[in-house]
Amino acid sequence: MIARKFLLVAVGLVALPAAASAQDRGDRLHIDMPGLSTYAPAQATSPLATAGLGRITLAAQLVGDGAEITRGLVWRVFDTEAGPDGKLKLVASAKGGTQSFDLMPGQYLVHASYGRAGATKRVSVGSDAKREAFVLDAGGLKLNAENSGGLRIPGNKLSFSVYQGDDKPGAERALILPDISPDTVIRLNAGTYHVVSTYGNVNAVVRSDIKVEAGKLTEATVEHRAAELTMKLVREAGGEAIADTSWSVLTNSGDPVRESVGAYASMVLAEGDYTIVAKNRDHIYQRDFTVEAGRNEEVEVIADENVPPAVEGAD
Repeated sequence: MIARKFLLVAVGLVALPAAASAQDRGDRLHIDMPGLSTYAPAQATSPLATAGLGRITLAAQLVGDGAEITRGLVWRVFDTEAGPDGKLKLVASAKGGTQSFDLMPGQYLVHASYGRAGATKRVSVGSDAKREAFVLDAGGLKLNAENSGGLRIPGNKLSFSVYQGDDKPGAERALILPDISPDTVIRLNAGTYHVVSTYGNVNAVVRSDIKVEAGKLTEATVEHRAAELTMKLVREAGGEAIADTSWSVLTNSGDPVRESVGAYASMVLAEGDYTIVAKNRDHIYQRDFTVEAGRNEEVEVIADENVPPAVEGAD
């Protein structure tokens, strides 16, 4: 009943722009390691004032031959040996682009996160200054949607969720980032992701798998086939809406889709055939209706006084 179409455009990136709103939450990415503490106060770098410290400079790129990322990175440096609590101790952290740390010589685990993209690497610190480069193998994804016929969908009625791609049939997909606003740049490791686009909050949903390429920004536009409806119960065509009305919307097979209460009931529905049921006082009225993609309209249900009262206990 729902047609699906994605338009994909990939463009080269020097560095992905800082993502807003939901993407900012990605900068607090948890490292997928058992028993690993996720945060500790940052250890500021300073000149080598204390004998025995070694300096390591950390830099990251989206791809091997790409430019260094200058902002939006989160660096975390961990001991390689677990403490008494079984967790790896976070000895230093910093935000921004390329960073330098002064550390005691030894082995460390360094995690670099860039939104939802990240990489972990074991590094060695000695008495001589050294530099380590991280290749994140990451790209960006920007999502938008339109209604049938290229009609613009209001941004406040549209949201996206990104799930981990999974080739195994029936496998549960891990949610990576929910409630993403249109035109938000999401930083992700290269790979295939499952994207769910929701128009309104009822049943206008489109799903598709999208491939993110390293060093590129992939732009995907979803096509929904749905319409916005406003329903009202009236005594005659063109009349005033009757207050205190309970609404139910059913599919043509009788499955409930949405319920609400009020003089007006507004919702987005995927194209298809529905039965609209309006209950006011002790009377129930109904109307069969077909939703056409892209055709937003007001739907009137006529309160026919010849309809017998509702049976006690009926929905």
